[in-house]
Amino acid sequence: MSKKRIKFDFLIHDLKVPLAVIEAGVLSLMQRKGKYGSLTEKQEKVLQRVLRNAIVTRTLVNDALELGRSAKGIISKKEFSVSDFIEQTMVEIFDLTDHDTAEQIKKCTNLPDLKETMQNRGIILHINENLWCRQVSMDESKVKQIFRNLLNNALKYRKKEIQLTVNDGDDFLFVSVKDDGEGIPASYHQKIFECYFQMDMRSDHCVRGHGLGLAGVLVLVEDMGGELFLDSDAGKGATFSIRIPL
Repeated sequence: MSKKRIKFDFLIHDLKVPLAVIEAGVLSLMQRKGKYGSLTEKQEKVLQRVLRNAIVTRTLVNDALELGRSAKGIISKKEFSVSDFIEQTMVEIFDLTDHDTAEQIKKCTNLPDLKETMQNRGIILHINENLWCRQVSMDESKVKQIFRNLLNNALKYRKKEIQLTVNDGDDFLFVSVKDDGEGIPASYHQKIFECYFQMDMRSDHCVRGHGLGLAGVLVLVEDMGGELFLDSDAGKGATFSIRIPL
């Protein structure tokens, strides 16, 4: 590992300590009112927002470290259900921008409930009951990070609707995220997977500031022995699909 990479990972790692202090402090104020005093409704909402953002930042820190681990070929397999990784990732995504939706997802007790909740938010979920309940053996943190980045990207650029499809076959897990946004011209299909690339601000097409998101997704997918596909053109939305070995 290069010295530059070690310095970067060391800096990211050290961010975990102050984030933990922030989380602990906010939780103390919220949960130990007998010691610190009662809170008004507005104060409680502010602290809840601070806590949610601290948790999201901790997730981003872990994601950055995961990229470093992935580059070294480290895969941590574990058994988990497909339903858990989808529900938990959706809660993480919406907890920051739409807390009410995150709470509704937590209350979903079955697949039909989740499909209805997501459809009300413009996300059409396609997955069968057998796969929803299936236990898989994969690197859960990497799969969540990939799914979170693809769905966040679709939410950012959709006009009205997202089609989210999850299926399996031939010992592979397939995930497809389709948005109905402005799409990506064919000339940009390779460029958007480069770090810090943005589409030309002077272009008539939607500017997509992907930054590190898609570059990181590609690294994680390939390090797990999978493939990433893009189907898009100007004015036709974008579909990002991944195939990862089970």
